[in-house]
Amino acid sequence: MISSATSKTQVGKKREQCGSCPNRFYRDKRQVVAEDSDTTEVESSTDEEDRWKEVARAAEIPADYYNIQKLVKYIKAGNQTATIVSLCCLKDYDLRTQINQFAIQDIGGLDVLVNILECNDTKCCLGALSVLAEISLNIDIRKTIVDLDGVPLIVDVLNSSMKDLKTMAAETLSNVSKVRLARKYVRTCGGIPKLVDLLDIKLNILQTPRELLASEERESLDMARAGARALWTLADSKHNMEQMRKSGIVPLMARLLKSVHIDVVIPIMGTVQKCASEPKFQLAITTEGMIADIVLHLASENTDLKTQGSTAIYKCAFDNTTRDLVREANGLEPLVTIIKDKASRDNKPLLRGATGAIWMCAMSDLNVKQFDSLRTVNHLVALLNDECDEVLTNVTGALSECVRFQNNREALRQANGLPSMVSLLNSSHAPLLENLAKAIKECAEDPESMRVLEDLDAVRLVWSLLKNNNTRVQAYAAYAICPCVKNARESAELVRSLVGAMELVVGLLKSKDMMVLSSVCAAIATIAIDQTNLAILTDLRVIYKLADLVNTTDDLLRQNLAAAVAACATFGNNTEELGRLRTVTPIVTYMTSDDPMVHRSTAMALEKLSMDPQNCITMHQSGVVPFLLECVGSTNKDLQLAAAGCLRNIRELALRAEEYMLKIDED
Repeated sequence: MISSATSKTQVGKKREQCGSCPNRFYRDKRQVVAEDSDTTEVESSTDEEDRWKEVARAAEIPADYYNIQKLVKYIKAGNQTATIVSLCCLKDYDLRTQINQFAIQDIGGLDVLVNILECNDTKCCLGALSVLAEISLNIDIRKTIVDLDGVPLIVDVLNSSMKDLKTMAAETLSNVSKVRLARKYVRTCGGIPKLVDLLDIKLNILQTPRELLASEERESLDMARAGARALWTLADSKHNMEQMRKSGIVPLMARLLKSVHIDVVIPIMGTVQKCASEPKFQLAITTEGMIADIVLHLASENTDLKTQGSTAIYKCAFDNTTRDLVREANGLEPLVTIIKDKASRDNKPLLRGATGAIWMCAMSDLNVKQFDSLRTVNHLVALLNDECDEVLTNVTGALSECVRFQNNREALRQANGLPSMVSLLNSSHAPLLENLAKAIKECAEDPESMRVLEDLDAVRLVWSLLKNNNTRVQAYAAYAICPCVKNARESAELVRSLVGAMELVVGLLKSKDMMVLSSVCAAIATIAIDQTNLAILTDLRVIYKLADLVNTTDDLLRQNLAAAVAACATFGNNTEELGRLRTVTPIVTYMTSDDPMVHRSTAMALEKLSMDPQNCITMHQSGVVPFLLECVGSTNKDLQLAAAGCLRNIRELALRAEEYMLKIDED
């Protein structure tokens, strides 16, 4: 018996002469560019699979094993007719059974089958591909086919004029391309445009039931299905996705999504779902009008189709246009129906796709209103006990968008969702913690919800997230601290009761991440409202760390940094010290921003800084007066008052200076 390892050693040697190929010829194998790479991992056998193979080989070998090996020998040694007959007989066996696959592999049958693809006899090629399409479901056989340089030969078959031959070649590629190297070979051998061409069939074939199609039309349909399956597998590579886009797959996908044939729609939907992770495809999917067709299939009874469709929406709905299209196509209700269905709970890919799509769609206010009518918050709360981190991440993300509105904060509290959310703060999954912080931030704006959060000790858990290694978790935790401190019953005591809390916040001002710095400044501005807390922050040298950040061009950081400076400047000699640290002139430059929120917090900071005469002189010399005069005319009352207060302080200093000069002249 020839082992699989032995068959692999035959690569590079001259293969046996096959009797079925009297006119066969040898060709140079295509060279694959070595530096080209795909994005997904190499598929490999697991230890469990290896153990299973050993058990399978050690078990009693059935008679079919030897019969199949006899047929392979006939293929090797027989004439053309005998080879065709042997291939047909080989198809009578269940080639999806692992022991039967071993039978072909152990006797070196893969080498023979790949060799046949080089002959110019279409019947032999068709028979060989039919066998390869079945046995390539086995991972080891896929790898061996790749090692035998079979991929370029299979791609060559796609040039044939025979539809059934191209169909079997595409079916084989759909299995073999689960190996990363095979995906690269298909691309570098020019196989992707050929597979895309297989999708180009008439719309009337796609929209006519199979039983009403003519024989030739059924062949075209089968060819499109096989091509779609192959492209679905190939879409695991970003390089391949780009090649598919350039080959014109987008309008063909849009057409195939309108098909009544589920076996065609599923692989196309899968391809759409994978490609939707790329921005260029996201735009193309929207402009080609695919969203309505994707939504239509969400009501399908086929679970795979719903899974791929909801996941595609999840990936595409990052912009308002797509979210509006989903709503206009009545796609929100089917998504909620999926998460309501208890049968969906065990199907994690479907649940992950549906909750993710709801999360993305909930970023639009109009969508949230429709979700409210479907009682979506209650259905999401029911999923907070799920064991899958990805599902929980999507659920909490959706809740964080819904609770931007007061009615949903109340709905979440009444549905007893807050305890479940707080318990999840002990998770280690960073995206989940990020969304939890967002949701708690919104809930803390509601006084009644804040009482519940206090009773659950949520503030301490949120504060502990500042220690997380993930910068986004740190940032959203710091933002969540702001309303928690602001709306707590005894906010000042709450902060001081957390050991090391303020040291932790001030320490984060050394971060290199702009979002973290901005959120921490916002937290400091809130904490410093209490004078005792401000004294502690001052002892921790917070103003020196704030002064190090003033030379920034980031508007969000400018806004929150100016608010922190305004809050901290009022204690002790902080105002004079901030002037000495040369923070005034950089803060004045914030007034050149286009963001009115930056103007507001900057004016507040300047008002506090203008309490020191030397700072007033610096402001005047920096040309702040025209900006302040413009702000006095603002519709924002806080901005008006702060700007007016700063102008008053500057004017008072000028008047005192003028009086002093007049007194000197009189003397």
